[in-house]
Amino acid sequence: WCSRSDVLSNIRTFNGSSWCQYSSDRGVSARLTGSCLCGQMRFTTPGPLRPVIACHCSQCRKSSGHFVAATSAARDKVAITGEVTWYQSSERARRGFCATCGSQMFWDGLGDNLSIFAGCFDGATGATISGHIFCADKGDYYEITDGLAQADADDTALTAKFYS
Repeated sequence: WCSRSDVLSNIRTFNGSSWCQYSSDRGVSARLTGSCLCGQMRFTTPGPLRPVIACHCSQCRKSSGHFVAATSAARDKVAITGEVTWYQSSERARRGFCATCGSQMFWDGLGDNLSIFAGCFDGATGATISGHIFCADKGDYYEITDGLAQADADDTALTAKFYS
């Protein structure tokens, strides 16, 4: 596997998909790929990705069984194959999942970016969690102890950052 210290030319193949982890300057040189559990839905993006944000809102907790860890990319840079089933979870957003296996893959809110659930990527992405949002809604059965930024609600200072 690539590591953050690898140079941009260190491109690997995993299950037939090309990918490369971010280099130390956080640039990306190959497309990132991902899929649902059964493989009927796939996506590719060249990035850049936003750092991963952990969302502890009640909708993310109820739809995932815990909290959601998601990155995002520019909507016009994400290519999806297979049929996404969309659930309109609020006036502001919808959630995309595979109707066959139930894998949650996307959160689609207002704006130019599409959030991608971090666990759906094939192989390494080089992205890291940079903070937590909606901490006031988190479950009472765990604590957030990683020392990263925490916001009681949404925080555009966290969700708008992108690796360059």
